[in-house]
Amino acid sequence: MTSIGQIMRTAPVIPVLVIHDALQARPLAEALVSGGLRVLEVTLRTPAAFDAIRRMNLVPGAIVGAGTVTSPEEFDEALNVGAEFIVSPGLTERVARKAIGKDMPFLPGVATASDIMRGLDLGLTHFKFFPAAAAGGIKALRALSAPFAQCRFCPTGGISAETAPAWLALDQVLCVGGSWIVPRGADLATVEALAREAAAMGR
Repeated sequence: MTSIGQIMRTAPVIPVLVIHDALQARPLAEALVSGGLRVLEVTLRTPAAFDAIRRMNLVPGAIVGAGTVTSPEEFDEALNVGAEFIVSPGLTERVARKAIGKDMPFLPGVATASDIMRGLDLGLTHFKFFPAAAAGGIKALRALSAPFAQCRFCPTGGISAETAPAWLALDQVLCVGGSWIVPRGADLATVEALAREAAAMGR
């Protein structure tokens, strides 16, 4: 199975997707992949999320994960519909041990040194810095990551097309998560164009 580090290095931006209609999931994934963003995080914030993951898995080249996973039960359901990685807004031992036991690529959220140390105790070194902007922004992550040189991050929360390059310039940052690539009501051509712009940030 691909490691979370490999997944994070696949593209500079991971689209964070809130999908209300599962029928739109596959065309949306096709547009994002065509634009160069293969790693897709479907948040478990709507009843359509699990079906959306299942449908997106049919798109060649897509690496589809479940986000906003907050319990072992959600973890199991995400696994059942074919999620290839798991993202959590925080770090709990129950969910982390589930991911470790299943050898599942896992990206838990952290916002403090204590969060990171708890993750390191569990053998984890890759984290989502969340909520990135509200938790102090680039200055906070630079300071927070200084004692943890072995760790790598995916900042998520409040990041835009304008601010993403500055985050990506940090050595500790492998990618960022963002919702700006799929604006509410945007057509697929717009989504593909925004994905192409985001994919180019890593060059």
